[in-house]
Amino acid sequence: MRTFSFVLQGDERPWGILGLYDHLAGIRVDVEWAEDAAWRRAHKEPYLSWADFQQTRDTGWNRPFFTYILLVVCTVVLIASYGLNGWKVEPLSVNPMIGPSAETLLRMGAKQTSLIVNQGEWYRLFSPMVLHAGLIHYFLNMTALWFIGKAVEQCHGFAAAAIIFIIPAVGGTIMSAIFLPEYISVGASGGIFGLIGACIADICINWSLLFSKHVNSSDEGTRFRHLKVLMWLLFDIVINCLVGLTPFVDNFTHLGGMVYGFLCGLSTIERLSTDFFGIATSTLSRIRNLFVRFSGLLLSVVLIMVTTALLVESDGGASPCSSCRYVSCVPFPPWAGEDAKWWYCDDCSRVTADAKLDSSGYYSLSLTCPDGVIEEIDLSDELVTDRQWIRRQLPNLCRKHCENLFAS
Repeated sequence: MRTFSFVLQGDERPWGILGLYDHLAGIRVDVEWAEDAAWRRAHKEPYLSWADFQQTRDTGWNRPFFTYILLVVCTVVLIASYGLNGWKVEPLSVNPMIGPSAETLLRMGAKQTSLIVNQGEWYRLFSPMVLHAGLIHYFLNMTALWFIGKAVEQCHGFAAAAIIFIIPAVGGTIMSAIFLPEYISVGASGGIFGLIGACIADICINWSLLFSKHVNSSDEGTRFRHLKVLMWLLFDIVINCLVGLTPFVDNFTHLGGMVYGFLCGLSTIERLSTDFFGIATSTLSRIRNLFVRFSGLLLSVVLIMVTTALLVESDGGASPCSSCRYVSCVPFPPWAGEDAKWWYCDDCSRVTADAKLDSSGYYSLSLTCPDGVIEEIDLSDELVTDRQWIRRQLPNLCRKHCENLFAS
């Protein structure tokens, strides 16, 4: 206990999003170093200095190889997406993430429910986890992956990090495919939120220890420092959810990934031993801990099977919850006119129309609204001769003439 208190007093880490997860990992390393020191003291062995102990954790097979692999793969895929897009980026009004077009992202393997369900392209449940909408999306995710992934992997190992990333990434994509079938989405965010969910599981598993006076009896400030870490964690979640309101990124992947990550974390994250701190554990508590440990991963697998079955049974077009789109999409910017926003949260981008043509040009348009209602639009005063112009105006005409802007 004295050794652990000494480590906490001398282990200050930077605050902010970038230092948050390293700090969480550091709490566990403090305990491991203190346990090692206590064992050496009991066996009259010489102490291992903090620098030497830390070096053993940062070298050899304990390095975060899974995180390294993900960083390399995501970087290569991002470069490939720009190459496939002709080494150019789309206007900010199309892709505010400074990235390729939606068509390019689809060719690279972006999630689109109709292609998954109707065309059997099930690989799109996996490929989005290494795709990104653009440079901004990439740097945000890779920065988070570096700090969160590195911390989780060095604490719990390659296999645990892979499980905590891949299962939530796939599970989040399935949730997105069910509730946002009309949207294209990409990103490692589902897996990263899985890592965040695992961090929350780590806090919950060790709540009674990390926030107890048994650990922080010599320094009240240290106890409440852990609460600040939790506040930063919640702040990080809010920021990432705001990013989820932009095109090609969605919050169902984020939030679904976090739920799966929490469940996987319950099974893969080791509980800190309370025996070291002299805190007795009852038989009932041991049984409960064992039940929680085995139920987390099992429940994750069951949820993925159930949601996959729901996805297979869907038609790949309509969402079972039309209002849920606002969890992941808000028209922006709010100060722009209805015809000048960067993106919308309706189904007007998917409408079709039949144009009638005479010698003077297109004079009438039969517009099929998202709910299937056909609206007749008079174009005789427009003197329209360009078919492509009509195609580009279909979303605006839909918002102007259709009563229901969402698919039924």
